[in-house]
Amino acid sequence: MKKILTLLLSAGLVATATQAVSSPEEDLEKFRIYYEQRFPGVQLDDFGNGPYALDVNKRLQWESMEEFPPYEDYVDKGREIWETPFKNGKSFASCFGKDPSKVRVKYPHWDSKTQQVVTLEGDINKCLKENGEKPFGWKKGKIAHLGAFLGYEARGQRINVVIPDDPKALEAYEEGKHFYYAKRGQLNLACADCHVQYPGHRVRGQLLSTGLGQTTHFPVFRAKWQKAAANGDGMGTLHRRYGGCNGQVRARPFKAQSRQYRNLEFFHTYMSNGLEINAPGYRE
Repeated sequence: MKKILTLLLSAGLVATATQAVSSPEEDLEKFRIYYEQRFPGVQLDDFGNGPYALDVNKRLQWESMEEFPPYEDYVDKGREIWETPFKNGKSFASCFGKDPSKVRVKYPHWDSKTQQVVTLEGDINKCLKENGEKPFGWKKGKIAHLGAFLGYEARGQRINVVIPDDPKALEAYEEGKHFYYAKRGQLNLACADCHVQYPGHRVRGQLLSTGLGQTTHFPVFRAKWQKAAANGDGMGTLHRRYGGCNGQVRARPFKAQSRQYRNLEFFHTYMSNGLEINAPGYRE
């Protein structure tokens, strides 16, 4: 614990008991500087490629995989879902607008009316319900396929999460920030233990990625998920990954699209503001 606190304090990423809470803008600047100084050879947008930005051999394997990416079929499935009319004759375009390339970049965002963080998956199922359709499961399947298509259409645009000057929005941001740095589970680990203190190190043969750029490529295709799925579907949402990480540290996961995970996504995605969307991604 002392090691990670020393690292974070030296980077200005957490406040002491006598310091005022830093603003989101200050957090973002310090977060980015911390990784740029730790990995000086990595270009800013390359942080969105996770472990493949940190290891030459892994990058070569990943680039080979990207020649015929396993997520392509799911992008096509997502396009079909987008284009298929609902029973009432409307479609997802009725909720999100006709241009699918403009959708992904809007999320997550703060909704001043409902006073909560809104995610892409949340609005996908809201659209279905409002049109008399059955909602999708939150973590995989059609919701991830549609997300893969919308992410693919948005490639090259930059993440731009806005934290409004609203006490409730700032409270949600701070809750997400606290979640990221708080230890949990029987292994007593935080998200920051792996992705702030130890990115570039290996855990069970896997190379840990940086916290910077982690949300740019979701939904993601994971080889691990494909092997575990009876139908070979390896696509999953960001909240599926959150739940998996919590389970790995032997903590009880929250439900996908819970307030805790939505607020975590709010903070987590804001910390990658300015990076290019490169969804969907491939990971081992």
